[in-house]
Amino acid sequence: MYQRILVAFDGSPESRLAVDECSHLTLVSGREIHLVCVLHDPSPYLLAGEFVPEPALAVDRTRMDADLKEAAASLTERGFSVTTHLEDGEPVDVIARMVESLKVDLLILGHRRTKKFALRWWRGSVDSLLIERVRCTIMIAGDNARH
Repeated sequence: MYQRILVAFDGSPESRLAVDECSHLTLVSGREIHLVCVLHDPSPYLLAGEFVPEPALAVDRTRMDADLKEAAASLTERGFSVTTHLEDGEPVDVIARMVESLKVDLLILGHRRTKKFALRWWRGSVDSLLIERVRCTIMIAGDNARH
C-alpha cells in the first residue's frame, strides 16, 4: 500500500491528469500526498545572453503557486492530506531528491503522448530520466481518449 505519494505538477493538462489519478486511490489513514512544482533555474537564460527580469520570474512563481494550491484544494476536498512544494532547480534532480527525502512509495507523473516513442527516449524526457533516478513505483498518467 502506498503511504507517501509524490505528484509532479507543472500546471499542464498532463500534470492535472496526474493529480486526478489520486482520486482513484482509496482514502487511507496516514496516507500523505505531496504535490511538487519545480520552477526551472533561470541561469540558462542568462547564459544564453537573454535577461530574465526579476518581476517576470516573480509573476511565474505567483501563478504556479496559485495553480499548485488549486490542485491541492481539489484533493483536499476529496478528503486527502496534501502538502504542496514549490521548488527551484532542475526537475529531475529536485524530484529525485524529494522521493528520497520524503521516502516516497509512489511517484505520479503526467505524460504527453504527442512525440514518437523513439524520439522521446532519445532526447531524454523528464519522465524517462526519472525512471533511472528514483527507487519507487512510478505511475504515468496519460489521456485515455482515443482519437
